[in-house]
Amino acid sequence: MVVLGAFAATAVATLFAQATGLRAWRGRRPYEAAWTVALTLFALASAAMSVGVTTGWDAPTFRLFYLFGAVLGVPWLALGTVHLLAPATQARRAQWAVVFLSGLATGVVLVAPMHTVPTGTAIPPGREVFGPAPRLCAALGSSGATVVVVGGALWSAWRFARRRAAPGAARRALANLLIAAGTLLAGAAGLFQGRLGEDEAFVLALATGITVLYLGFLVATGPRARHTGVAGPPDRGMRAGWLSTGPAVPGG
Repeated sequence: MVVLGAFAATAVATLFAQATGLRAWRGRRPYEAAWTVALTLFALASAAMSVGVTTGWDAPTFRLFYLFGAVLGVPWLALGTVHLLAPATQARRAQWAVVFLSGLATGVVLVAPMHTVPTGTAIPPGREVFGPAPRLCAALGSSGATVVVVGGALWSAWRFARRRAAPGAARRALANLLIAAGTLLAGAAGLFQGRLGEDEAFVLALATGITVLYLGFLVATGPRARHTGVAGPPDRGMRAGWLSTGPAVPGG
């Protein structure tokens, strides 16, 4: 179950990143570029997890899993929301801040000493591997960014629920509700593993969360986007809620 869930999360995240990447390439929209970076990080984190649960963990594999999943993924998703909701000048400042902090956090995670070097195929909680510095990067990067992206999704769902008579409003509200649900599922993965020690629950929640997020994206883009690969520009508030969160990491 753990191995299948890890590979499923990797496959769905890769498809998701490809879909947003194609849209970013065709539309040259900065929010889609930021989301593509985030989903690529998610796919890489899931791939590292797949290696760990099949062939066994080692220090480099866990560092990449923790860095891409717990530290960097969510801030890049939040950057996409900022590009949608904030003025262009502030969005560019936020972009450079995310780039700078990503580099700083990468250095911290890659050189931080480990309490114990992960071995075996069980997913190790981050608190048992790292000291305070990498975990602080994960906490600061994920908590505030999650508020931004989940808040954007729920706000968009509420907004379109009020505009029931508008064309496509019900579909867009449903898409954002799916995104919020996927966020909660992905976030719950770390709680399951970190508190209960259940790798199966962690991987299942993670794979289900990213799948629900992907369904939200498909519902948001509509039939035309799924058939042609191109969708007309959606409402600004709707786009803010397309994506939400990256992978939870145990004990982060």
